[in-house]
Amino acid sequence: MPRKPRAKHHVYVVELDDRVWNHGRFRRANPDYQLGKPFVYVGMTGLDPDIRFDKHKAGIQANSFVQAFGLRLLPALYERYNPMSYEDARSMEVELGIALRKSGYGVWQA
Repeated sequence: MPRKPRAKHHVYVVELDDRVWNHGRFRRANPDYQLGKPFVYVGMTGLDPDIRFDKHKAGIQANSFVQAFGLRLLPALYERYNPMSYEDARSMEVELGIALRKSGYGVWQA
């Protein structure tokens, strides 16, 4: 009987500073953004989300928007899903980004 994959991966959401909207790439990725909704980055990691956020801010395997504009993690948007297998985290990262965009958030995903 095959082993069940270990649940050690996480999705996470980082709130981004409003200044991220000044970047054309970000605006083009969010044509349906609703004024007043947060700007966020959605990612997945095998690390604790707090450690991964610190690495982004330190420039270690960092997304440039998170490094420059990352404010804080938003655990209320992701905690209930974690931890999970690698494959589940890959899927959930995409699904969560789609759901947040549908809700009017400005979303960036790597």
